[in-house]
Amino acid sequence: MPRALRSPSLWIAVMAMVLALCFLGTRGMWDPDEGRYSNVALIMLDSGDWLNPHRNHEVGHWTKPPLTYWMIASSMAVFGANTWAARLPAALSYLLCVWLTWRIARRLSPGSEPAAALAYASMWFTVGASQLITTDYILSACETLAMWAFVEARFTRTAEAGESLHPRLWIALMWAGFALAFITKGPAGLVLLPVVLLFDFLMPGRHRVLQWSGIVLFAVLALPWYLAVFHGNPGLFHYFVGDELVNRMTTGEFGRHAEWYGWIEIYLPTLVVGTLPWTPTLWRWARGLPALATPWRGDPARRQADAHWLLPCLWLLLPLLVFCFARSRMPLYLLPLFVPIALIVSLQWQRESRPLPRWPWLLAWVALLLALKLALAWWPTHKDARAWADAIRERSRVPVEEVVFVEDMARYGLHLHLGTGTEVEKISLETLEQPRFNPTYDEPLVVELAEHESGVVWVCKQVDWPVVQARIHALGYRATLLGTPYQRRVMFEVHRQDETGQRAAPATAR
Repeated sequence: MPRALRSPSLWIAVMAMVLALCFLGTRGMWDPDEGRYSNVALIMLDSGDWLNPHRNHEVGHWTKPPLTYWMIASSMAVFGANTWAARLPAALSYLLCVWLTWRIARRLSPGSEPAAALAYASMWFTVGASQLITTDYILSACETLAMWAFVEARFTRTAEAGESLHPRLWIALMWAGFALAFITKGPAGLVLLPVVLLFDFLMPGRHRVLQWSGIVLFAVLALPWYLAVFHGNPGLFHYFVGDELVNRMTTGEFGRHAEWYGWIEIYLPTLVVGTLPWTPTLWRWARGLPALATPWRGDPARRQADAHWLLPCLWLLLPLLVFCFARSRMPLYLLPLFVPIALIVSLQWQRESRPLPRWPWLLAWVALLLALKLALAWWPTHKDARAWADAIRERSRVPVEEVVFVEDMARYGLHLHLGTGTEVEKISLETLEQPRFNPTYDEPLVVELAEHESGVVWVCKQVDWPVVQARIHALGYRATLLGTPYQRRVMFEVHRQDETGQRAAPATAR
C-alpha cells in the first residue's frame, strides 16, 4: 500500500467525513430548535432581508445574532431547501473543529495530533451534535479558530517562525475568530477570552493578546450588525442585555435547569457519556490533575515547561466553572469544551506511551454511530416536522399556505417540509399584553380571524378543542375538523358564517 494511504491523517479525515455527512438529511426537522433556525433562514431567503431575523413575516426573532441563520440560508440557497442543506453548516463546523484540533495538538505537543483529532472526531457528543441545527457548533468552530490562532502566536518556536505568520497576524486572526463567535451567540461567544488572557498573564515573556490592531479588527467585524439593528429597533439593546444576557445567566426565567444541582444533572452526564469512548482516559487525567497542577502555582519556569498542559486545562476548567455557576444550563453549552478534552486525551495517551486504537475497533465504533444516526431517522417522535407535514397534507383539502397553532407549540419545521411559501404562526385565544421583542404569541385569535386568509390549517390540543371551537363560533366563524386527531392534536379549517349561522364560502385569498 502506498505510504500516503497508510497515513493516520488520511483515515481520520475519511472517518470524520463519513460521520459528518452520511445520513445527514435522512431525518426530518426536529422542533423546536431545528425548526426555528431553519424557519428564520428560509424567511431570510424568501424576503431578502438578511439583517432582521423573523419567525414569520410580521414578528421578529431576536434570541440569537445572525451568523447561524446566514450560514443555513446560504447553504439552502446553494443546495436547495432540504434537511441536508440545513444541517450542512453544523456538519462542516464539526469537520473544521477536527482539523483545528489536529493543528493545535501539533503545535502544543508534536506527535499528539493523530490521537487528538481521532478523539474529537469519534466522541459520541461531538458526532451527535454535528447532526443538529443549533448555534453551538458554529460557535464552537469560531472559538476554536480563535484558540488555534492564539496557539500559533504563543507556541511557534523561533526556528519555525519563518514558516509561520508573524505573531501579530495570528493575534489578529484570533480576534477575528472571537468576532465571528460574537455574532453567533453574543457575549457568550467570548467565554474563552478570559482563558487566553489568564494564560498569557501566567506565561513569562511578552504579552501579545491586547494589541490595538486586533481589538479594532474585532470591532469592525463584530459590531456593525448590532449597531444597525439597535438603530432600527429602539429598545433592542436593553432586551439583549437584560433578557438574553443577564436573565439567562442569573435567573431561572428560561426554565433551563436553574436549580443549584442543575449543573450535576446536565453537565456531569454530558462529560461522562458524551466523551465515550475516551471517558476512561479523561478520568485518568482528572485523577492526576492535582499532582500535575501543584508545581504551576509558584514556578513560572515550570509553567513554561508545562504550557502544553496548562492551556488545555485552563481551556476546559475555567469556562466549565462559569457554566456551572450560570443559571441557564444545557448540554450543548459544553460543546466548545470538547476540543480541549480531545487535546487532554491525546496528551494523556502521549504521556502513557499508548499507541492509537486498532482500526477494527474504530470501525466497529463508527458503525455503531452510523447505526444510531439511521435509527434516529426512523424514531417516532412528536418533534418530527416531516411527519407533521405528511399528516397535514393528508387532511387538508386545499394547498397549505399557512399553519396556525392555537395555544400550542408552533412547529416551525413545517416551513421547510410543506414548502418555502408556508407560514407558521402561534396565536392566543385572548388578547394579551406581550413584550415587544420575542413575544410568546404572534397575535390573538380575533386578529388572525380578521385577516380572512385562505389555505390555512389550524391546530390545537385535542383537550382544548371544545373551548377553541366555541370561541371561534362566538366570533362569527365556524371551525370544521379535518380528519382524525394526530399526536393528541386536532386539525381544522375556519370559515365565515352568514347571518343564519350556515357556513359560507372560504375566505378569499390574501
